[in-house]
Amino acid sequence: MENVHYETWAELVLNTVAAFEVKHHLVDPSPKEPKVIDTDASKALWPHIDAIVKQWLYDTISEDLLHTVLKNGATAKKAWNRLKDLFHDNKNSRAIQLEQQFTNTRIEDFSNVFAYGQALKMLADQLDNVGVKVSNDRLVYSSLASSVHIKVLLQFFNIVIRFLTSIKPALC
Repeated sequence: MENVHYETWAELVLNTVAAFEVKHHLVDPSPKEPKVIDTDASKALWPHIDAIVKQWLYDTISEDLLHTVLKNGATAKKAWNRLKDLFHDNKNSRAIQLEQQFTNTRIEDFSNVFAYGQALKMLADQLDNVGVKVSNDRLVYSSLASSVHIKVLLQFFNIVIRFLTSIKPALC
């Protein structure tokens, strides 16, 4: 899960367990949600279903994370909480690392402006996932942060102007 955002992964897992009506194996139901009715049949199935939910978790994380959270006899909820704690405990250090990456991302490291913009947007989304908001203004300012960026934009605009004047001189 190194390249996947924890919040995105967690949302996908919660969506899956909700679709199969086994979300209660990971999180306690909210007051708005109906309570799970305990019957003899549901109690008998609990270990089987819990093992399936736990396997879903284990199948979607990296081997390193698996070795970190795998505990003999643990329930799916305990594994879920260990993963959540692991990512939330690392939030501050992850935010610092991402902030540094965001600040040091330069357009000259990318093949085109689109790839550069995508990289900045991805870093902004990752920062948002650890509680650091990146405004659209900041994204724009980052794009214009150095003279190299301005030169590239000016070159782009010159190309657009030349193109437009070549196809329809009356437009300009």
